[in-house]
This record gives sequence, structure tokens and C-alpha cells, in this order.
Amino acid sequence: MLSTLLAASMAAALATPPATPPAWHDGLDWHGVHVSVSADPQGAFTVAWPYGQRVIGKQPLAVGTASPLFNGLFAMAQDDLKQDSVTAIRDGAFDHGQPIPCHCFETGLKWPYVWTRDLSYSIDLGLWRFDADRSRNGLAFKLSDVRVPTAPQGKYVMQDTGSGGSWPISTDRVVWFLGAQHLLGDKPFAADVYNALGDTLAQDRQYAFDAAFGLYRGETSFMDWREQSYPAWTFDEVTFIGQSYALSTNVLHYQALQMAAAMARQHGDAGAAAGYADQAKALKAAINTHFWRADRGMYMSFLGGDGTPNDTYDLLGIALAITSGVAEGDRASQTLANYPTWPAGSPVMWPERNDQPIYHNRAIWPFVSAYALRAAREVNQPARIAHEIQSVMRGAALYGSNMENYELLTQGQHVDEGKLSGPVVNSPRQLWSVAAYFAVVTEGVFGLNEDGSVQPKLPTSLVPMLFGDQLSISLTLPDRTITLQLPSQRQGNLLVADRVSTKGTTTTVQLKAITVKDAPLRIDAPLYGPEAPPAPGLHGRLGQWLVEAQGKVQLYVNGKRAQTIDGTGMLPATGSLSCVRATRIDDHGIESLPSPATCAGELPPVTGTWPRTWTAPTSGDYRVSLNYVNDHGPINTGITAAVKMLAIRCDGTAEQRVPIVMPHSVRAQRSTWGEFSARAGSRCTFDLQDGFNMSYLSHFAHYTGGVGGADGPLNQADVRGLVIAPLGASTTKGNAP
Repeated sequence: MLSTLLAASMAAALATPPATPPAWHDGLDWHGVHVSVSADPQGAFTVAWPYGQRVIGKQPLAVGTASPLFNGLFAMAQDDLKQDSVTAIRDGAFDHGQPIPCHCFETGLKWPYVWTRDLSYSIDLGLWRFDADRSRNGLAFKLSDVRVPTAPQGKYVMQDTGSGGSWPISTDRVVWFLGAQHLLGDKPFAADVYNALGDTLAQDRQYAFDAAFGLYRGETSFMDWREQSYPAWTFDEVTFIGQSYALSTNVLHYQALQMAAAMARQHGDAGAAAGYADQAKALKAAINTHFWRADRGMYMSFLGGDGTPNDTYDLLGIALAITSGVAEGDRASQTLANYPTWPAGSPVMWPERNDQPIYHNRAIWPFVSAYALRAAREVNQPARIAHEIQSVMRGAALYGSNMENYELLTQGQHVDEGKLSGPVVNSPRQLWSVAAYFAVVTEGVFGLNEDGSVQPKLPTSLVPMLFGDQLSISLTLPDRTITLQLPSQRQGNLLVADRVSTKGTTTTVQLKAITVKDAPLRIDAPLYGPEAPPAPGLHGRLGQWLVEAQGKVQLYVNGKRAQTIDGTGMLPATGSLSCVRATRIDDHGIESLPSPATCAGELPPVTGTWPRTWTAPTSGDYRVSLNYVNDHGPINTGITAAVKMLAIRCDGTAEQRVPIVMPHSVRAQRSTWGEFSARAGSRCTFDLQDGFNMSYLSHFAHYTGGVGGADGPLNQADVRGLVIAPLGASTTKGNAP
């Protein structure tokens, strides 16, 4: 059983760095704490640390290495997975917390439900190999048809409850297909996958795709605690997030489009296949155009809705860009090599925030480390491969379970720092952390690919731990055994396959040592970035705008980098929309996240009943948004973001349609925006039509944590004005430096 986890007493010990390197044979030492792992003749293991121990019985799968530590942690991962394998799930926000039958995986000890992204990443990391039925059942649980007869019907992947009332503020539900791609051997399930691909991608194209940028809008995948990774002021205003573009979410859409093209070809639909392939190709090009930041040699985590670049990066997005093939060649190698790491492991985001508690901020998440491991194998970086393997192993060993996350500097499961203490939430046997250990074993050490081929890329630095005095190590899976044999000559930094032979169910790999050009771990990066400044003031003066800021700041105007000012500065008044943000740059050259925008040049709001009419004063492009209130749920959860389609008919032009999202709000605020064109003097009519939100899905009839669920679908907001602003001829899309 899982015994008492390390607590406050360990936090004090963690303040002292280890006197000697950790021993990785039958235990390890870390910050004054010793963990030992022992095996008995019957195949059971005991993991012991100063504050408790866990005994793990013999498991059906085994690794035969020289390290009881490595072997025992693989047994522990199996035992964790066994405990996560359930026949019913529950969550307080569904069916009033009553059990819901489901022969599937629950997410963890503290998260006894099925969440789209958690399950999908877990399956993609390898759980599909070990229990295909539970994997499929869990994915099927996250599919739904539509309960609103007047809405477009279909089969859709669910975006879980989340920021501002869920989709399309968060749009990473397409991660579902990352897991589903491994389970298409079941024909009825494959048919559902194909239908869900078509319907979900079409819906995202309609409501979340920006044709001008060629990117999908929405929050970063997995990092959905807004003020941790986005500007702090988004804690009560998430429209900025819904308007922005995230690297990880766009890469997931790229992968889903590729999968749709492949499945369409299999179904004999050449036209659909070509369409999906063209969309994927264009999206890949747009990601590389807009997210690549040459001065950092990394892909940025997200962009503002007007293209404002952000000096912030996340490991999952970068790893997915590499493994998906979006990042190629030198960019793929650079973006991983330039991403900083610390002795305990790699943070999920960088730079960290000194005003936020530990959770996504200043934290290691094993499942992200597993994706970084996968990316490091892709670009042949032995130091990174070894670093991520040891980080996942160390975390599991220190706490006798595959924990959800760890503090970055100490790898503590909780560090007491007052209001900044954390990780704020941390669950044992977290499913994607369990999957991470499986990935460390199957992929990281034994080189097992999805297609069953074996392609080890094993750093020679791990040979003493894994092989000891042995000449071979083995992995026993349900359907096969893989044996790796050491070469006699081991000069080099990477062991790869020399010869692969298969006899019956046994695959034997004779390794050879090679030397690859490795990238050293980046360990010199500053930990924190500067705090964002307040919104600048903007005042008209003699045909110019006087900008007032607190101290020295970098200005961005309509997404473009402008001048640096110290206190005050002047900008030309263009007669069109000018939205100004400010950032700070610290002594390390790290730029803060942006301030809120201050905008000038908007026309007086158009009020009245729908449809509303307006006459264009000049010919050109315009931005349109709504003043609104949506008090149907809290900022951080729910399913009732109001999603509408604004139909615009101007004299002499075809109808233009702009999706509008009005997330949950705590005050009157501005919706997401769109753009339309009009000629001078033309009369334009604006009709706000029904869209689609997650409350329309049949599955959410089980939602009892707020409105829009068991009490019926809800897709409404209190609209108080239509706001139109002229866009100058110089307005362009995209601004990655």
C-alpha cells in the first residue's frame, strides 16, 4: 500500500544539496533523503524512504536490469495502473458525485474521473499497449452527440469544463485523437473516430480558426490555470486567452488534420483527404511563421490575438512540435536544446512567475518529461534523454508513487512558501505520470516504437545503472520479450541498434556505441521573468497619442513591436484603431508577459435590438466585438461560454460571418473580436445568430456543477453594445520577431 508521503519534515531536508551523486542501483540519494528499493525471490519489491515504505507484489510484466531501483519502479507503475483501473468513476460536478459506470482508467487518487486531455496523453504515452479495452472505453466516454435539435448534429469530442465556460476558450479537445490513433484496430471504434474527426475538426474550423493568421485560437494544452502561465490579469478576464493562439493546441490540430487525411484516404475519399492534407500543410507553415522566435531559438508558447509575441515557452508544446514533425532540422534541435532545465528535471513552462504558487508554475510534470524524452530521442540528444529518464525515476522513487507533479528546484511533492506554497494540488498514481514511467521503460530504454519495431537510443551514461556487470537487459511484455545486448566496445555517447533479430516472441537487439553531436543541457537560464506592467495610459495630443507608463517599458501597437519609453512617449495618431500594450525587460534580457491593452479609435457602441444597423464612414476593414455580461458560471470552470455567429450584410457585398465568444465574466467586458470589410456609406446590418457550446452535447446532461447541464443547455449572454473600430491600411497579421 501507499504509505505516508514525504511532508514538511522533508521540505527542510530539501534545502541542502546532495553531498554525493545519487546511487541508482538499489536506491538513490537526493537532498539528504535516501530511498532504497529491494527485491525478494518471489518478485515482490519494497520501496522504502525515511518516512514510510510501499510493498509491491509480483507484477505480470517485468524488466530484467541490474538496477532493483529501475525494476521496482516499473513494478510500482503497474501497481499504480491497477489501482487506476476501475469499473466506475465520479466527480462532484457530475451526477451529484454519484458513481458513473465506466470500465476505464480514472485519472488519479484525487481525480477519480475521466478527463479528455489526461486520458488522451496517457494513452499516447503507451497505455494503449497495456489495456486497450479500458483505453477505448475511456475515450468513448468523452464522445457525445448533440441534444439540441436545432443545432448541427454529429459526434463530437468533449472539451472538459474549463476556462470561461470551456470551448472555445480552451480548444485542445483534439488531443483525443492523439490517443485514439493507437486503437483503430477495433472497427466500430474506428468508425466513431472517423466521424468524430470530421465533425470536431469542422466545428473548430468554424469557430476557432483564424484564416488571416492561419492558426487556431485557444488556450495552451494542459496548462489551464490561467494566471499561472498567462498574464496575471487574466484571472478574471479570459477573452484574451480565447482570442490568442497557443503552440501546443495548434500542433494538436495539425496532428488531427494529418490523421483525418490518412483516414479519408483509407475510406476512399480522395477529395476529403486532399482537403485535410492541404489544411495540415498550411497550418504547419503558419506555426513555423508565427511561433518561431529566432532570437531565442525556440517556439513561443502563445501569441496574442493581434500577433503580439510573448517571451514565454512551454515544454509540452515544444516537444509536440518536434515529435509531430512541425519542427524540423535545426529548429527541432535548437528548440529543445535552448529550453532550460534544472538538476531535478525540466519545468513545464519557462520563465517562471515569482508572484504565483507552485503548480504549472515552477514545476516538473512527469508526463511532460516523457514527451521531452520522446522529443530528445527524435533529435538524438543523449544528455536530455538521460536527464528526463532520471527525473521521472527520481520523482516516483522519492514518494512511493507516480505523483502528479513536483516543485522544480527540489523535486518536492510539497514545498512550504506561504501563499506561494505548492504544488497546490498533487495526486498519487496520477494516470499520465504512470504512463510516463511506462514510456521511460518501453521507449526511453528499450526503444519500442508504436509499430512494434525496436529502435533503442540509450545514453551510455545510463549503462552503469541498467547493466552493471550484466551483458544484457530485458523487458517482458504481454506479447513479447525484448533483450538488449551490450557491445564489447562502448566508446561513444549513444547506444543504438546494430543488429535486430526476432525468434518467436523474443526480439534481440545487439547494440553498438556511436557518438552523436550532443547538445549540453541548458542550466544557466534565470529562473524568473519580470512582472508585467499595468496597462499604459493613452491620451490624444496635437495629432499624436501621449503614452504614459510606469517606468521603462517596451510598447506594442496592434501586435507590432514599437518603441521603448521611460515613463512617457508619443505615438502617431492614425485615425484608426490603436491598441497599445507594454512589457518590461529585465537585466537578463527576459521580457515580461504583456499588460492589458489600452485602445483608442473605436466608434461609439451601436445599441438597440437585433438586427442592428450601422453605416460605414469610410471604406476599409473594421474590427467588431460586443460589450456583454455572462454571469452563468465562474471564470475557471463551467460549460456555458456563450458562442455566437455574427452575420454581417453590407450594401453591395456578400454576407460576412464572424464567430463571437463571450466567456464567463465578473463584470461588463468585451467579447472576442472578428473583422469585416465595408465601403464608405454602405449600410450594414448585424444579426447575432446562435452558435454552439459544450452545453449542447448530450453528455453534459450529467453535469450538475453549474448551469447548462442537467437543467438544460444554455448559450446566452447579456449583450449591451456592438463595438466597431476602423483598421488602418497598415494593419498586418503576424509579428514573430
